Amino acid sequence: MKTFLRILIVVVVLGLGWYFFIKPSDYTIRFETKTFPGAINQTIKLWDYTLDTVTPIRQMEDLYHLQQKVRFGDSIHIYDWEIMPLGDSISKVIVNVRDEQHSFANKLKVPFSDTDFEKRSRKTVLNLMENIEDHISKFKVTIVGEEDIPEKYIAYVPVKCTQFQKAGGMMENLSYISQVLLEHQVELNGPPMIQVTKWDMESDSLEYNFGHPIIRSEKLPIGTDIEYKRIFPTRALKAIYNGNYITSDRAWYALLDYAKKNNIEVENKPVEVFFNNPNMGGDELNWKAEIYMPIKESND
Repeated sequence: MKTFLRILIVVVVLGLGWYFFIKPSDYTIRFETKTFPGAINQTIKLWDYTLDTVTPIRQMEDLYHLQQKVRFGDSIHIYDWEIMPLGDSISKVIVNVRDEQHSFANKLKVPFSDTDFEKRSRKTVLNLMENIEDHISKFKVTIVGEEDIPEKYIAYVPVKCTQFQKAGGMMENLSYISQVLLEHQVELNGPPMIQVTKWDMESDSLEYNFGHPIIRSEKLPIGTDIEYKRIFPTRALKAIYNGNYITSDRAWYALLDYAKKNNIEVENKPVEVFFNNPNMGGDELNWKAEIYMPIKESND
């Protein structure tokens, strides 16, 4: 009996020690949502701009882990986000919340009462959940499978920007490219497209070529900001994106998830082909883009 009591006391002491001094969170919230991790990652990052944050949101070792420091009055709350894909475009989100200055006091109170800290945490996470649900109602991604990226000769301008600025970079250059090509009577050969040449997923920064596929001829304007290159047919994973082109990169994440699940190695240099002119308006869910994620060539 004495041995049992000693073991019990040691277990309780170790448990309390872990709970108060090692456990990384004061309060944990879990929820599931019907979308893939990349869409959640980007929604959290945009939602972060609406909060009174101490520092910019940090993406940790990968897009599945994020950390925020949010100011509420005289307290700073740390939100550690973990996003877990469950399959069939369903993800589980685990939020570990900690008060930077009052962690011990919160851990003491949380098991015995519904504290203001818990209420604030639930309200904040609920706001994020509503943002996610609103966002995923505004686009659709359909995985097609493997296809070749169409061979095209394009007139383009190189652009550097953030992912969120991608569509803005397109609109800034669309009229310029179109006007110059029209003035030189260059024949178009398909809808506008972009070819990403660099994608930094940690900083959400992009470098891409945006332009029009054209028929190569002697009429091509020289001495302008427009450059020319041929895109060769390359095996790729393809998806159809419907929605505002500002968030067409959500299809990139869906293709990465598909590639991971099917053990397909890809290059993070997507190609997008746009079939609608946003200036014409209309229901954004009827806007269409074809999205390609190149498959890495085998060395066999």
